[in-house]
Amino acid sequence: MSRKNKKQLFTNVEVIDAGAKGKTIAKAPDGRVIFLHNAVPGDVVDIQTYKKRKSYYEGKATVFHTLSDKRTEPVCEHFGTCGGCKWQHMAYEHQLFYKQKEVTNNLTRLGHIELPEVTPILGSEKQYFYRNKMEFSFSDSRWLTFDEINSDEDFGDRNALGFHIPGMWDKILDVKKCHLQADPSNAIRNAVKAFAVKNNLDFFNTRQQTGLLRTLMIRTTSIGEIMVLIQFFKDDKIKRELLLDFLSEKFPQITSLQYVINEKENDTIYDQEVICFSGRDHIFEEMEGLRFKINAKSFYQTNSEQAYELYKITREFAGLTGNELVYDLYTGTGTIAQFVAKQAKRVIGIEVIPDAIAAAKENAKLNNIENVK
Repeated sequence: MSRKNKKQLFTNVEVIDAGAKGKTIAKAPDGRVIFLHNAVPGDVVDIQTYKKRKSYYEGKATVFHTLSDKRTEPVCEHFGTCGGCKWQHMAYEHQLFYKQKEVTNNLTRLGHIELPEVTPILGSEKQYFYRNKMEFSFSDSRWLTFDEINSDEDFGDRNALGFHIPGMWDKILDVKKCHLQADPSNAIRNAVKAFAVKNNLDFFNTRQQTGLLRTLMIRTTSIGEIMVLIQFFKDDKIKRELLLDFLSEKFPQITSLQYVINEKENDTIYDQEVICFSGRDHIFEEMEGLRFKINAKSFYQTNSEQAYELYKITREFAGLTGNELVYDLYTGTGTIAQFVAKQAKRVIGIEVIPDAIAAAKENAKLNNIENVK
């Protein structure tokens, strides 16, 4: 190992702050910042560094002498290995505090912007099961935990359907229960995996670019509609319809069942044809009586309930009287534009993506809104 990245051990160090991307911060004896990924402000820990730079280290807490009063017990069995929910071991009110601190620091310290008084973050009533869209990846090379590697168990079945391990594009953690999206998301994912294994449907291998099953996307709305999209690597009609027929029968509540055949190296579907297998090619979300059409490629805020709170605050801050011309920049599918249309004389949405503009016009027509362009 080069001297530059020589590992060092620091003992009895207090974690003093939180930073970007779910990391927390301590200070080394030489004054350098240490970025950690497994501690909470207030913890007193021993730290093993694994990377050294001119002004900072990156490391991991290896021994916990004192646990912070900001801690809470993670609810997810995958916490610490999965790439999501990095602060699940920190109480929610403290998460909000550090997130707000990061934003204001970036604006004042980095952007040199003088801010007015900043109101507190409006936290979400739900900390779990709030997302309306999840994407899971298939892999024939399931990530093995340290305990599994050191056990005598035979892991013949290495198939996985879940999330990427942080920093490892080809390693997938098999997820048994995710606390981000409400049921039937977990039931659908687990049923898809079990059926695929039972029927010898090949899971994707990212490095070798082999296999059949690539990704599973599940979208839900507040009015109970569900979209499921499976991305296949190869055009195998018999196996494809075997899985899709199973899903249709097992989960008749699915509103839109779609698929993509993607033979590219990457998983993006935005340049691919989306084919509707059963049901509609879209689902609907509702907000204050407005209906918004969502297709497989549409962008919609992933927390529907918080999006509603955000839009209400936006409208309140605007203080519209009915005489204003409102510009909605980066309008996307026109959600905010239509949300404020009743309080404005006219709203113009500006967007660079043609498909988004087409969807915005369609939604405005659907909602009988005529003062939005």
